[in-house]
Formats: sequence, C-alpha cells, structure tokens
Amino acid sequence: MEPNFNAQSTEDGKTVAVVSYITIIGWLVSYFALHKDKRTELGSYHLRQTLLLFIIGFILQIVQRIFLSVVPSLTINLVFNIAYIGLFILWIIGLIGAIQGVKKEIPLIGKQAQTMFPNI
Repeated sequence: MEPNFNAQSTEDGKTVAVVSYITIIGWLVSYFALHKDKRTELGSYHLRQTLLLFIIGFILQIVQRIFLSVVPSLTINLVFNIAYIGLFILWIIGLIGAIQGVKKEIPLIGKQAQTMFPNI
C-alpha cells in the first residue's frame, strides 16, 4: 500500500467500498476488477465487512431452510425474518460508511470481519 494516499486512490477505495455492498456479484467485481491491482485501506476494510455479511446471510438462509423443512412454522419464519431485517440494517450501516468514505465499523461483526479476513 502507498504510504500517502492521493485523491485518486481515495476515490478508488471509495468506489471499491460502495460497489462491494451491491450483492455478491458487486463484491466479486470490487475485489477482482477494482481492488486486486490497486489495493486501498478503505476498499479492503469494506470488502472484509461485506464478505462476512454475505457469509452470515448465506448461513442464515441454509439454517432457515433446514428448520422449515423439519418443522414448518410461522413462528420460526417470523424469527428468521427479524434476523434478515437486522442483517439488512447492518448492511445499510456499512453502505452509508462506504458512501461517506470512512472506515465505519458495522456493529456486532465489524471487528470479527477485520480479524477473520486479514489478507483481503
């Protein structure tokens, strides 16, 4: 990484950060097309957070399908829907930080994302 960031690298990092929040396809585009050759601290930070958000969402969906296949229940479905709303709120918080160009930690998972994926 460059020791002193210029305006262009800051803008590149912001672009990577914002695009990474737009579905898993956006994350892949951000990582492979925009971030791989021009790594920025801001881009790396948000790529880590969105990757963990996507993993949590994927696991949540698998667990929901398993529960609903065993015990079809509106209560179980409601609990998972509340969890999805919480995940969506975390996604919005991260996206706002990316749009502002700041390394704003997503509550509950931000620190874990930074330690789980240090090589991104």
